[in-house]
Amino acid sequence: MKPFLQAHATHPDWRLALALAQPQLEAQQREHGMARPTLGWVYLTDHYAAHAEALLAELNARWPGVAWVGGVGVGVSANGVEYIDEPALTLMLCDLPPASWRVFSGLRPLADFAAHTALVHADPATPELTELIADLSERTASGYLFGGLASSRQRTLTIADRVLEGGLSGVAFGPEVGLVSRVTQGCQPVGRLRRVTAAQHNVITRLDDEPALDCLLADLGLAGREPREALTQIRQTLVGLSDPADRADGPARPGAFGADTRVRHLIGLDPGNRGIVIADHATEGQQLAFCQRHTEAARRDLVRICAEIREELEPEPAPVLAQGGDGGSGAGSTMLGAVYVSCSGRGGPHFGAPSAELAIVRRALGDVPLVGFFAAGEIARHHLYGYTGVLTVFTAPR
Repeated sequence: MKPFLQAHATHPDWRLALALAQPQLEAQQREHGMARPTLGWVYLTDHYAAHAEALLAELNARWPGVAWVGGVGVGVSANGVEYIDEPALTLMLCDLPPASWRVFSGLRPLADFAAHTALVHADPATPELTELIADLSERTASGYLFGGLASSRQRTLTIADRVLEGGLSGVAFGPEVGLVSRVTQGCQPVGRLRRVTAAQHNVITRLDDEPALDCLLADLGLAGREPREALTQIRQTLVGLSDPADRADGPARPGAFGADTRVRHLIGLDPGNRGIVIADHATEGQQLAFCQRHTEAARRDLVRICAEIREELEPEPAPVLAQGGDGGSGAGSTMLGAVYVSCSGRGGPHFGAPSAELAIVRRALGDVPLVGFFAAGEIARHHLYGYTGVLTVFTAPR
């Protein structure tokens, strides 16, 4: 299997941006000897959203026989570079066997395809979105989804062999497609992990059998203060929710969230019941920690997941055993390409400089072909996240 092909370009006119990207892909295709690409990714900034149909038609004309998936974002990314708030597109092509994947949407269900994992793009305005994500996860053998919600200040759309508005779409992969995926968090806890002991819908009144509002003030170091006196700190505070059973990547590190934690906005207070109001439904038994966005914590966690991916793909050779035993080859896997979906609240500005977030990924993974976008929410496993990044690397045995 050949390394994926990747290109990116910026120009006020989408036609010229595509014209700049095409020779990049063609040069790589000649270099790697990829005879016939089969599947392509296209992410475009919302500056091009009004022209999505024309852009997709042009992609089909230039690369006949390729199935395209993707969507719109307020920013898009490639290996080591971000385009935020400017007209740009990023493309990736691969030659995965057509029998190993299936493009899907509400108009084109998976039907008889045995999905192991799936890349999912969704419209954030879709009703019952979290339930739809969970249902799709259950219909994959691994339960693992990765992707994100389209983000746009104009027209919100996704692409799955056609331009779509609303619903879920993407591409499902069979078990023969190798990939490694990790979630990186962008927030840091400011208090201890607590248990929800009384809640109704999105109003939480008790944490650890104590008034939730009192717990919030205590964790912010403001115990005994009136809420109106603490509004500045409260407005900077978010909540991290997790389910006790969700420990796919092991327990959280001290002072950090585990990958299962979903960050949600704190949208109001209920002083009469000493409660808090969050932008999600909470249930008794869930775990909750108050948190705040933290640049250095986000940087450290991104470096961590990149290191974990490299370690998984490039294991240390096992020591040679005495008396002629077989120590194993430690051959590992080759990175073919990658997809990185990051929150629109992250990106260069949050990491301190233009393209700083993608520069971290490049330093850690090297010159792997990569495409991605800045999303209105990130999808991993059966959850919808916020303020996170989801990095997925496609692999092949060496």
